[in-house]
Amino acid sequence: MVYEKNWPGVITISVTTAFIIHLLLTTYYQVQGDQLRIKSGFVVNKTLDISMIRKVVATRSVISAPAASLDRLELLYNRYDSVLVSPKDKAGFISELLAVKPDIAVKL
Repeated sequence: MVYEKNWPGVITISVTTAFIIHLLLTTYYQVQGDQLRIKSGFVVNKTLDISMIRKVVATRSVISAPAASLDRLELLYNRYDSVLVSPKDKAGFISELLAVKPDIAVKL
């Protein structure tokens, strides 16, 4: 009888947990030719032209981003734009970007 009033809270917590797990399991970064695809669940689906990336900087920023950890890389592109990513293999990720555009400044 006491538990009947807890169902809305249980449902809310369950849905929120499922959403967070979905984002963590479906977040990835894929280099396709000269494009970088950034995907995080159904929330973020962004394609970035690698030739527009100016700089890659290591960061531990807590700003909301399509990144599954706080050990992140900030990709600065265009004039004022940036995106935070957290690839598992940061060195390999940076190597793939540099293979497409060797003059990207890297600051780790």
